[in-house]
Amino acid sequence: MADRKEKPSEAERLEGLWGGGFGDDYVERNRAAGDGRAPFWQGMMERYAPESVLEVGCNVGTNLRWIASKIPARNVYGVDINLKALDELRRAVPGVNAVWSPARELPFRDRWFDMVFTMGVLIHQPPEALPVVMAEIVRCSRRYVLCGEYFASDPTEVEYRGQAGALFKRDFGGLYQRMFPGLIVRQQGFLSRAEGWDDVTYWVLERTTG
Repeated sequence: MADRKEKPSEAERLEGLWGGGFGDDYVERNRAAGDGRAPFWQGMMERYAPESVLEVGCNVGTNLRWIASKIPARNVYGVDINLKALDELRRAVPGVNAVWSPARELPFRDRWFDMVFTMGVLIHQPPEALPVVMAEIVRCSRRYVLCGEYFASDPTEVEYRGQAGALFKRDFGGLYQRMFPGLIVRQQGFLSRAEGWDDVTYWVLERTTG
């Protein structure tokens, strides 16, 4: 009997999607997405004063460009699975650490960063992979976890550009607290399209134990 190739997991399917042409198209659509985000990041950096920051799912650096204007770029890291996005990040933010990696296997030591964050990335994790990704984010954070995602009181799937299983809204802040009781919410808010965002809810959580 011929060997049958094992079917890829849903996480692997989506990683292939974002790492290929689908992700390249996202890069093209979102080059200017961060143009109005300076006030938000200035406030974050002044209030929490992280000396090292990691963004999981950094794309072309629409957030990291502002962070790297406040702390040395050598202390700013971004991971993504789209090579085109990482190339553009390196050109846009000289000196930044642009690293290829799946979100569920971050190549960093425990508690390596003062702040680890996502902006519109957890929404694209399939349900079976989401706890793994969130655990990796918490593992790599020394103090703060920040997430900005689409909110829904109950998990809600939304079709995304013709792709099923590619976007889920939920209460990500509440999920972090249930999964990791040592995290406490320090700040929560809403970021509108008028402010340069995509109507996302954000939480800043601080690691107090564990």
